Amino acid sequence: MEFWKFMFVPTILFMVIVAPMWITMHYRSVSRSSRSLNREDRESIEHMLETVDKLTDRIGTLESILDVDHSDWRQQVSREERDKE
Repeated sequence: MEFWKFMFVPTILFMVIVAPMWITMHYRSVSRSSRSLNREDRESIEHMLETVDKLTDRIGTLESILDVDHSDWRQQVSREERDKE
């Protein structure tokens, strides 16, 4: 019985003070680590950005070809957009 009396106060202190702080700090560190991108995510984003750059270049090339072949294509597109509204 003496052992339980001896352990009662430290157990209560642990549960009231240490355990909540421990749990709070643990989940705060988990949250911080999940916010940053891992290596695979960074590589995926870089790949997507490269694809976007290639597509932008292709669109520019297509527009320049259309400007040479059909000089009034931009006016036709803008008229079609106005007609839809």
